[in-house]
Amino acid sequence: MSIVRIVLAFAGSVVLLSLLLSQLHSVYWLWLAAFVGANLLQSAFTGFCPLAKILKSAGAKPGIAFS
Repeated sequence: MSIVRIVLAFAGSVVLLSLLLSQLHSVYWLWLAAFVGANLLQSAFTGFCPLAKILKSAGAKPGIAFS
């Protein structure tokens, strides 16, 4: 699995988990979803993604977007 797919799967999972936790515990969990969304938006413009950097240094194979 490439870095791009891992990043997208991780971001989607965190957003869904945040939505679930906001319904079960506190509405403040929606801030986590907002943070992930803002990070995805800034990485679209800057090309910098902290998770992609971590995965690259861990040895995951790079994809097209985060090489």
